[in-house]
Amino acid sequence: MTDKMPAIAFSGFSFKYRAQTEPTLRNINLKIYPGEKILIAGPSGSGKSTLARCINGLVPAAYSGDITGTLSVCGLNPAQEGIFGMSKKVGTVLQDTDGQFIGLTVGEDIAFALENDCVPQDNMRARVEKAAALVGVEKMLDRAPGALSGGQKQRVSMAGVLVDDVDILLFDEPLANLDPAAGKNTIALIDELQKNQHKTIIIIEHRLEDVLWRDVDRIVVVGDGTIDANMTPDELLCTDILEREGIREPLYIAALKHAGCTLRAQDKPQHVETMDVAPYAENIRNWFSGIRMPSACRGTDDALAVQHVSFSYDGSHEVLRDVSFSLKKGEMASIVGQNGAGKSTLASLICGFYAPCSGRITLNGHDISPLSVKERGEKIGFVMQNPNQMISCPLIFDEVALGLKVRNTGAGEIETRVNETLRTCGLYPFRHWPVSALSFGQKKRVTIASILVLNPEILILDEPTAGQDFRRYTDIMDFLEHINRTLGITILMITHDMHLMLEYTGRAIVLSDGRLAADDKSSRILSDDSITEKASLKKTSLYELAVRCGIDRPDEFIDKFIFDDRRIRRENAAKAGGTV
Repeated sequence: MTDKMPAIAFSGFSFKYRAQTEPTLRNINLKIYPGEKILIAGPSGSGKSTLARCINGLVPAAYSGDITGTLSVCGLNPAQEGIFGMSKKVGTVLQDTDGQFIGLTVGEDIAFALENDCVPQDNMRARVEKAAALVGVEKMLDRAPGALSGGQKQRVSMAGVLVDDVDILLFDEPLANLDPAAGKNTIALIDELQKNQHKTIIIIEHRLEDVLWRDVDRIVVVGDGTIDANMTPDELLCTDILEREGIREPLYIAALKHAGCTLRAQDKPQHVETMDVAPYAENIRNWFSGIRMPSACRGTDDALAVQHVSFSYDGSHEVLRDVSFSLKKGEMASIVGQNGAGKSTLASLICGFYAPCSGRITLNGHDISPLSVKERGEKIGFVMQNPNQMISCPLIFDEVALGLKVRNTGAGEIETRVNETLRTCGLYPFRHWPVSALSFGQKKRVTIASILVLNPEILILDEPTAGQDFRRYTDIMDFLEHINRTLGITILMITHDMHLMLEYTGRAIVLSDGRLAADDKSSRILSDDSITEKASLKKTSLYELAVRCGIDRPDEFIDKFIFDDRRIRRENAAKAGGTV
């Protein structure tokens, strides 16, 4: 490999944004060769996105600042070529695919770059059809991008950059908004593009285990603006670098380490399905038999009951069909399923944004159909995935107080309740700050606080951890667990994150094509081939590890790992003087 000219070469490269006092990237030395697939990992704020902006020319064209050292991409200097020049060499697929669409149809969107280049129409049509066929959307050219599923949108975005026959494909968090099956298909497609089209692939992603479902050549770990590791996956997974940098390790790797195993690169730990587990199986079995689980407690009274609910937007196609389940008071549960399964529609029905076509929804045993959206909002809080879509006021205190002001609550009571809620959410020291000064995770807390101040009995959250690194994910989820435990609030989470489902919700409600596919322990659901396949979920790697080590109760193995992992994290946090 080293006898080739690198496709990308950083040498002594540093970059400081104009508005900052310290460089975001410091002394980067990195070579990526043609045809390689590289995974870039690191906590939020480490410099991953800035590294990508340097490669595709956004730095310094759109993000000005000071550069030292050199960078060459396909033999060109991005700072001189600019965004347009680099777009002929580097195709970028953004995390938010909706923000990347230009055309009214899929075909128009794919053709956009060619139209800018004044390509003749016959040639343009042939190139669009070829690019669409490469990613499997050739039958969708007349459809509107907004009508596609998350996985289909991702494919259209890929076609939009492939149509220019770029050398490098750069993916920024391609899995953040996809269900597990769509994410798996996306990783498979990226792998095909590397092998069949000989593209150089760069993937920036928090979901390390999902990316490693297919081979990558190297993992580059970025920490605080420097490169902390540049290794093969087999080498990296045998170290403590990921844990030290706050990056979630694959669950089966964490389980092996919990069992006291010392991993070796020669055993090929990149894939749990093919690694040599024989040297570790006895440790795993001994660890499994030695863990003692506490008895589970669950409330007896229903907080919310959905009874035989069906719904259709157009009166003909049923989005939900005869769905029934109940939530106990103080319970934390997940709703999971593929994109378009009806999860968000179900939340909208519970909140009163729509009315069921049949069936009913009860709160504490009482039918809530007579209640308005505002009246339901005093009992049932809904937190959207993107906090920026919920925030209306410039200051934190005013944002949290808004719901009380709308309800004509007295000024004294508003101040008392808002301050109390801000203390619960860890935001009281920032109460007079502008919301714009907060991180994404802090904004998430503000939106949760704006609901909690109304004293709801039930909290529904849509993808509470989407796009978050492991530390912020843990902060948000431990905070939600804290308010569930201390305030007794029943919490229902809509999520694609199988880790979240396993770790924080012992129970999962599974929707598939608008029907209830399962309602069971999370560990049992992710150990069942028929359910995971039907609902586009993904069996956990812990299941595969348990089976390969000869454990005949894989769901119990999963539960014990989650219990032990939480115990270890609490102990480590206590030693560090923090809380979990």
